[in-house]
Amino acid sequence: MKSDAGAIAADLSRPGLVPESDSVLVLDRAGRLAAWAWVDRRSEVDVHPEHRGQGLGAVLLDWAQARARQAGRDGIVQTVPDADTAAVVLLRSQGYKPLVTAWQLEFAMPVEPTVPKPLTGVTVRPFRVGDGPAAHALVQDAFDEWQERRQAYEEWATHTIDRPAFAPTQSTLAFSGSQLVGAVLALDVPGSGEGYLEQVAVRHDHRGRGIARLLLRHTFHAFHRAGRSFCTLGTHSDTGALDLYLRVGMTVRHSSTVFRKDLRV
Repeated sequence: MKSDAGAIAADLSRPGLVPESDSVLVLDRAGRLAAWAWVDRRSEVDVHPEHRGQGLGAVLLDWAQARARQAGRDGIVQTVPDADTAAVVLLRSQGYKPLVTAWQLEFAMPVEPTVPKPLTGVTVRPFRVGDGPAAHALVQDAFDEWQERRQAYEEWATHTIDRPAFAPTQSTLAFSGSQLVGAVLALDVPGSGEGYLEQVAVRHDHRGRGIARLLLRHTFHAFHRAGRSFCTLGTHSDTGALDLYLRVGMTVRHSSTVFRKDLRV
């Protein structure tokens, strides 16, 4: 997914992250951004394509590891596209080990997507003002199986419904009676021309009913009506959701590996 100002702001507002000490920028001679990095429980090192091959990635990885150790972290995590073989080699040479596989998937919409028939007892509608607390609780409960910790409401909202790119009209919720049982929370990132599905969640006791497929198709349809020709989302091997997305008609656009380095040794 193309980064936007909201995504960067959300990353730099992570609880415990202090931008003045936990991030660093590298500028070229013209004062343009050549590379940057931030670190807390995770880290991100990114070098502009025009400045790769100069050793900036290695320098920033060293900085991130030193900062993580200084902050008392046990480990550090970095995600790298599998196609970036130089970065993969660099991480492995510095003692990083593969943790999970991550995929970005896409759903092409050359024609208007079909929407499945309604499910008995399930009502689907777009996200509305006031739905945030229920959506937050649903997502945190659904993600408890694999996420490291539960996010407080404010942190979660910063990455989703409070982002300028949040698309409430294309975000779809499923209810059984008055109870929220499923949600697809979507972003319409400026300049990308695509709809991005930031979070997909279904209550444990309502899985296997086709709710996720129904919500995904509603969201695809809403983005097509908004003039988008693709929808994308990211998932990883710990979620066990890849087969669901493939069955709904999505395909893998590219894959990445999440690497971790133990800083206790």
